[in-house]
Amino acid sequence: MLNQQRIEGQQQIEIKPPQIVHDYTYNNENSFLLYLITFYPACTPTPEMTVMNVLIVYAHPEPRSLNGALKNLTVAHLTAAGHQVQVSDLYAMQWKATVDAADNLDRTAGAHFNPSLDSQYAFAHGTQSLDIVAEQDKLRWADTLILQFPLWWFSMPAILKGWVDRVYAYGFAYGVGEHSDFHWGDRYGQGNMLGKRAMLIVTAGGWESHYSPRGINGSIDEILFPIQHGILYYPGFEVLPPFVMYRTDRMNDERYASTCEALKQRLDNLAHVPPIAFRPQNAGAYDIPALTLRANLAPDQTGLSIHVATES
Repeated sequence: MLNQQRIEGQQQIEIKPPQIVHDYTYNNENSFLLYLITFYPACTPTPEMTVMNVLIVYAHPEPRSLNGALKNLTVAHLTAAGHQVQVSDLYAMQWKATVDAADNLDRTAGAHFNPSLDSQYAFAHGTQSLDIVAEQDKLRWADTLILQFPLWWFSMPAILKGWVDRVYAYGFAYGVGEHSDFHWGDRYGQGNMLGKRAMLIVTAGGWESHYSPRGINGSIDEILFPIQHGILYYPGFEVLPPFVMYRTDRMNDERYASTCEALKQRLDNLAHVPPIAFRPQNAGAYDIPALTLRANLAPDQTGLSIHVATES
C-alpha cells in the first residue's frame, strides 16, 4: 500500500491528511500494476493560489491502470487545491471516434459528405451532434486543458484522435480569422483557444534513453510535436512542457511515489510554468503566404526544432 499523505509545491496550502491511498497488486500475466483508488480530503486553498477551470481529456480503457491512478490523483489534487475540474473519460463515455455525416444533424439524405464543409455548416448553424457541442462547451469553460494518454505506436490512442477530429470543428478550432498576404488566419499563437493553457500527461513503456535526441525511437519532443504544436498550439493554446513517464510497465513503489510527487508539483504550477516558446505565425517570424521561417531565424537549420524560438 502506498499512502500519499503530503501535497508539496509552490502553493501555500493547508494539509489535512490522509489524502490518497493507492492499493495495487502486480499482475504477472499482463505485466502491469492494477491500481485500486480511494479518496480522502486533502487540502484547503489559500488566497495566494490561482484558481482555474481544468478540463482533463483522458484516454485509457482500464480504470485500474497506472494511467487511471494518475488521472484520479490529478483530479483529487486539483480539486483539493480549489480548482474546478471536469473529466472527459473517452472510453467510459464510449466516445464515437469516427467523423461521419451524422455529426451534422441537419443534412440532406444522400448528399455528398465533405468532412470540412459539413463541419463548417453544422458549427455555423448550430446543428452539430450534441456530444460535439458538449465537448466544445467544456473547452470554452476551461482555463487549462490536460490531455492524458498512453503513447501507443508513437501517438495518442485512436479514440483521443477522434475526439480532436470531431470537436475541433471548422470555425471553432480552424478556419478562423482573415487570410491575406499579411495574416494567414488566426492560428499558431492566435485562435479561439488564445489565453488558455494546455499540457500533456503521457506514459511510455520504453526507456527514457530510447526517446532521447539520439535514441532509436526519436526525440520525445519531435514525437509529440504534431500534438503539441499542431493540435494544441494551432488553435491558440499556450503549450506547457509535457509530463512524460517512461518504463511504466516496470513501475515499483519507490518510482510510483516519486512520480506522484513530481506530478503534483507540476499541477501546483500549472498557471506559472513557462510555455514552450513556439514561434507565432503572424508576428513576423514567417514569410506569408509561403509560411516558411525567415532566413535570419535559425539560419542553415531545418527540422521541427526551428519552430521553437531560442533567440534571446
